Amino acid sequence: MATVNMQQGYTAILWVLAVLGVEATALGECELTHLLQDKLQYEMRLQYMKHYFPIDYTVQVQYEEVLRPSNITRLRNRTVSEVALQYLWFHVSSQAVLRIHEVLPEKHPSWKYTQELCQLFDALGKEYSKYWQTDVEVVVADLVKLIHSAGMESRRKAVRPKALLDNCLKVMRMLYRAPCWWEST
Repeated sequence: MATVNMQQGYTAILWVLAVLGVEATALGECELTHLLQDKLQYEMRLQYMKHYFPIDYTVQVQYEEVLRPSNITRLRNRTVSEVALQYLWFHVSSQAVLRIHEVLPEKHPSWKYTQELCQLFDALGKEYSKYWQTDVEVVVADLVKLIHSAGMESRRKAVRPKALLDNCLKVMRMLYRAPCWWEST
């Protein structure tokens, strides 16, 4: 019941922002990632990304579109900046959500949920639009270019939709917990 009320609350917030013409970027990066964290609760990921999909359903993504906490740790050890890691997380996660959304017909029970996630990522994208790939480390800029390049069919892998969102949330918590003053959950 609490999940339904919270979901309705966030949907209402997004609707009010859209109706009033207020850009969601006015919320700021921390507020948007906090909304994403709430939207990516375990119960919601389980319901929308597992229960509403056929057993063992997978989405084809590029190898680079799977970003795990271990990847972040490895990049941190290479002294990649937190801003660059957040930039990478945004590009990987927004592409993953978009890939899931693209395979769903409008009448699918998960379509609206993924649409709301896409809207939150679009708003967050406005926050990241101020960064140029030249402002981040070369390794991150190269990964972002690979993620957005077409014709990488040979570098695809099958991943469950829930696993993509699980990784999205885990990495987001790693990157935003301290700067956004989130409590441990």
